[in-house]
Amino acid sequence: MTGNRARRWVFRVKERRLSKTATARFLAAGISFMVMLPWGAAPSLAEEAISQEEPTPTSVEQEVFSINRDFIEKAEMPEIFPRLKEHLKDMDPFFRDTKLDVNLRTYYFYRDNYPNTTPQINEAWAIGGAVSYKSGWLLNHFQLGAVYYLSEPLYAPEDRDGTQLLRPGQKSISVLGQLYGRVKLIEDNYLNLYRYEYNTPYINKDDGRMVPKTFEGYSFKGSSGGKDGAPRLQYAGGYITKIKERDSDDFVPMSQDAGAPVDRGVSVGAAIFSLGKFSIGAYDYYCDDVINIGYGEAKYTWLATQKLHLLFAAQLTDQRSVGDDALKGYAFSVNQVGVKTEMSYSGALLTIAFTTDTGGADLQNPWSSYPGYTSVQVKDFNRAKEKAFLVKAAYDFTHLGLEGVTAYALVVHGWDRINPTTGRGVANENELDLDLQWKPKNGFFKNFWPRVRYGVVHQYEGEKNYIHDFRIILNYDLPVL
Repeated sequence: MTGNRARRWVFRVKERRLSKTATARFLAAGISFMVMLPWGAAPSLAEEAISQEEPTPTSVEQEVFSINRDFIEKAEMPEIFPRLKEHLKDMDPFFRDTKLDVNLRTYYFYRDNYPNTTPQINEAWAIGGAVSYKSGWLLNHFQLGAVYYLSEPLYAPEDRDGTQLLRPGQKSISVLGQLYGRVKLIEDNYLNLYRYEYNTPYINKDDGRMVPKTFEGYSFKGSSGGKDGAPRLQYAGGYITKIKERDSDDFVPMSQDAGAPVDRGVSVGAAIFSLGKFSIGAYDYYCDDVINIGYGEAKYTWLATQKLHLLFAAQLTDQRSVGDDALKGYAFSVNQVGVKTEMSYSGALLTIAFTTDTGGADLQNPWSSYPGYTSVQVKDFNRAKEKAFLVKAAYDFTHLGLEGVTAYALVVHGWDRINPTTGRGVANENELDLDLQWKPKNGFFKNFWPRVRYGVVHQYEGEKNYIHDFRIILNYDLPVL
């Protein structure tokens, strides 16, 4: 993968701008491709970017796709000090509806890499979390919010840096990651201003460590329709200027974070149409002189019986350099296509997915996680010409008396990858992931979420290389107000 590392701008080629007509052709082609999905089937599987941030889905009805996630408001938890809230009941809604949450998190991360028989180890144990403030609505139209993030080392050997739990050098992270204003224009239509979190396919918080990615920018989000079974249209747009990485205190220009030696932001536009259990939508990300990314996805869920639910989905990504080709110093373009299907029955979920990179370049995820259906704990399986096949089984043990306990196991096989520079074949890889977590919905531990994860990547052709990835994460949410 090539995102988030600075690269030298080797040379400039003849200027090649991506026209609006070309972008429109991509979106039209993507939507046309996805409309060809069988309507009698069903949709819903969480990519790694989502599954690492939320409990494991065990039904297709629980699944959240990356294309929909930014339009879903986070459910508010009942406050743990109701008497304190009672004192605010007669105040203006700006104060009365204030939310104050404390998230406590500790995270142990261990990864060893054995390329060429030389082990490389990343290891750290950190503690910290976040304090979140959100006001009520002033005059029913204005809202303020802020989130402070902290990550402190408990165990952090200097020679095992690179976990992204801490800043480089195994140093602590302390940052006001969000500081925003929101303007409610009309119901379900909002402006978001300054430092905020986004959860779109290619610009998202990627909250798989101690501190998420957050962004500076200005955006608009809204929806229309959708009541009583009517068609629904969701739409969004904006301009994102800067990003704060997971292991950093600082906000830097989006283009520089991607690895281009220029100062550019990213224009984003999106539209999603849904009707009943079917939805189709697209996002476009344009960073002048750097890259244009188009993403489309369609899904449909079919409730075959009361317990048997099915899902089918498809995705398409189109990426290409634009303008002065500042990202790599030369022109490139690549497409990725993915399909998946799921079946859930009485607390069990079976997922099958396939993705293929149809170009001679690696897929880029320059700002956040990659939304591909075969993106898993360690690898994304999105490299040049690479094909990947995933099988995943998840189960909710509530039916056996273990309320809130879920587990999954998955295997991904990747093949046909090439080196994009030489065009030569690269060894195939497999990844096996295991996950066990507990998130009770009631009782004293209802806001407690422990999780254990293990992944192993095996390159079994040529040199026998392994990556072992082990994580223990403990979260505890305290909704003070």
